[in-house]
Amino acid sequence: MAEKLGVGVIGCGNISKAYFSLSPLFHGIKMRACADINMDAAKARAKEFKLRAETVDDLLKDDEIDIIVNLTIPAVHYEVSKAVLDAGKHVYSEKPFVLSIEEGLDLKKQAEKKGLRIGSAPDTFLGGAHQLVRDLIDSGKLGAITSGTCHVMGHGMEHWHPNPDFFFQPGAGPVLDIGPYYVTNLIQLIGPVKQVAAFATTPAKERTISSKPRAGEKIPVNTPTTIHALLEFANGAVITLNTSWDVWSHGHAPMELYGELGTVFVPDPNFFGGEVRFTNGTKPVKKLPKWNHPFGVPNEMHGQGMMANYRTAGLADMAIAIAEGRPHRCSMELALHAVDVMTGILRSGESGKYVAMQTSCERPAALGVKDAKALLAKKK
Repeated sequence: MAEKLGVGVIGCGNISKAYFSLSPLFHGIKMRACADINMDAAKARAKEFKLRAETVDDLLKDDEIDIIVNLTIPAVHYEVSKAVLDAGKHVYSEKPFVLSIEEGLDLKKQAEKKGLRIGSAPDTFLGGAHQLVRDLIDSGKLGAITSGTCHVMGHGMEHWHPNPDFFFQPGAGPVLDIGPYYVTNLIQLIGPVKQVAAFATTPAKERTISSKPRAGEKIPVNTPTTIHALLEFANGAVITLNTSWDVWSHGHAPMELYGELGTVFVPDPNFFGGEVRFTNGTKPVKKLPKWNHPFGVPNEMHGQGMMANYRTAGLADMAIAIAEGRPHRCSMELALHAVDVMTGILRSGESGKYVAMQTSCERPAALGVKDAKALLAKKK
């Protein structure tokens, strides 16, 4: 087994807890330190998970750190990731990877020049449910995917997040914040996107926070909050993607893919697990039996029940891929193409024109049962 790579984290907000608490599930990585522009936040997380709290500059210089996880706000993803590469370390970013193609290509150039790796969330597509759909598609049981629908709609984060401001600013909104889960899963299931078209609107120009501690405070909305898009894939499939934070309730499934031979109902790609249903031709729709995929096993309380949560799987796969000299699945190319798709959707919504993609990518390697088990640390 390869030696574990030391991992540091920049950004100690809400999402950092998932990385710190779930990383022990995997071999190949060892969380060592964390940093934040707010040292109190860094010290609190360090104490909670028995890590070192460091300044950002000190973390970048730390010889025990091989990979830095960028958990900052999207607006500074590029700046922070560039600093990590300049420091000679691999970087793994939260989604969205960057906010423009130009930023992504510059990071790619820097990484290639230094022989470093870039990875990016989301890694939920590695979950047992989505890899079961991938296996179904790759087996040919659906035939070629010809069309489909995706719906991710709700009423925004101001009802539960303590500081929801950035969700409603450029760089966020439902396409760039939640869209990465859906777009990335579509790419790994179907392949790259050729062009997009979209309509976008902003029904409410300000929102009222109802969550504590800022309940009653109004915040401005400076990015579209309802976007209806069409994605044409390189293989000819056409997918509808509807995203909104202006919907109180709806009855649409998260994702449905229609093939020449059948239909598959895909669970929410924001999560690793869920029920996969399938029909072949005129046969009744049936729930596919659960397969023995480790990233589909419920391991965490969610609401009134248990769910599968294996965030950090993409980071672990990248660390092990570095040691093994193979491509990692949550790759820069995949993340950049997803950014291309999402920013293209927003540009189409603004211009009313079709937008062709500037990038492409290969589908990441499937993560079957054997490969998924190989990422997990051996139980003592």
